[in-house]
Amino acid sequence: MRVLLISSNTELINMPVLPMGLASVAAATKKAGHEAKLLNLMLHGNSQELIEEAIQNFHPELIGVSVRNIDDQSRQNPRFLLEPVKEVITSCRSLSSAPIVLGGAGYTIFPQRVLDYLGADMGIQGEGEQAFVRLLECLQQKADVADLPGLFLPGKSPKRSGELIRKLDAFPLPGPDQLSCLPTVNGQPIWVPLQTRRGCPMQCSYCSTPAIEGKIIRQRSIASVVKAISEYFEAGFSHFYFVDNTFNLPATYAKALCDHLIASNLEIRWRCILYPRVLDEALIEKMARAGCVEVALGFESGSPKILRSMNKKFLPEEVQDIAQLLQQYKINRMGFLLLGGPGESKETVLESLSFAEAVNLESMKITMGIRVYPCTPLQQTAMREGVLTPANNLLFPTFFLAKGLEPWLQDTLNRWMKCHPNWHG
Repeated sequence: MRVLLISSNTELINMPVLPMGLASVAAATKKAGHEAKLLNLMLHGNSQELIEEAIQNFHPELIGVSVRNIDDQSRQNPRFLLEPVKEVITSCRSLSSAPIVLGGAGYTIFPQRVLDYLGADMGIQGEGEQAFVRLLECLQQKADVADLPGLFLPGKSPKRSGELIRKLDAFPLPGPDQLSCLPTVNGQPIWVPLQTRRGCPMQCSYCSTPAIEGKIIRQRSIASVVKAISEYFEAGFSHFYFVDNTFNLPATYAKALCDHLIASNLEIRWRCILYPRVLDEALIEKMARAGCVEVALGFESGSPKILRSMNKKFLPEEVQDIAQLLQQYKINRMGFLLLGGPGESKETVLESLSFAEAVNLESMKITMGIRVYPCTPLQQTAMREGVLTPANNLLFPTFFLAKGLEPWLQDTLNRWMKCHPNWHG
């Protein structure tokens, strides 16, 4: 079948993000013998013209649309990001009679609600490489698709939930040719996203990752990861972003990956996300030698009480020690604070701000209020405390902010950020 895959994300919330997930689906689709064209709306101009040109030239028999973000997670000025996706679907409808299938991380969190809101024909919850290929086989054979795991139809949930891919190496990592992107955009390097592991066992109280990727960590072979990086490097790419939820878990895998990158002698620079625990100097030293130049250190609070409330498994002093080691090895550090969650008070807020000041990272992102996602402990707390009602389906952004903090918290953050130019909201 001829399949057009559209990455609808055009948001530059932190940086241009290449659609690696959708490219992985495209690679699996091609491996199964189908034709696949990937259209990335992020790095181009007029979306309507791009879609029109792709449909008229390619004549797709099926159109897949990836939904990465529901909103921008900003409580102060929230932006609902499904309207541009609806425009993409409207354009496709006006130009083609091909069925439209939804997928992506944002879709997976709200599968039925997003399908109903956007008016697509069906949607795949969870990892798409395997499920999408099965869908194509059923459509090609004109078989019933209702029994496919994780496939949502309008007004009808699937009989079985989506399946997680147990062996990631069964599906190839997409190469540079599939992303159709130059190594730089407007003179700035593109950071190629790479996912070496899926799943997160940490179960933080507010996090939607377990609903998207599961709670068990699954790993790609290190050889396949280094091979993919080498192919990108040969194509001119030298900046990479390991988007694994916790690069340092398991630590043995992280160390082995760094060892292989060191042995490859590739002159690359990379970023990753660290969980501030199980992170010794040996791993940090290997990361630096392997090309790591920046990490995201999501400690979220400097208050032991709030860390326990969030189900974090580390203490502020561990964060402090790790931050010092990273600085010692000249790795830039970006920290994150999530303020206003359950149990937060003026005292714990000031404790967190003082801690962030003492850690003295290169940059800090501070969020006021925590976005509530379904099937999380935070949702249950919000229901108990009356922040949510049963009628709130959470598709439109809803935030938890502890009582008694508004407007004091915003005024306090404004004052602190004026004194810290490397802090931002």
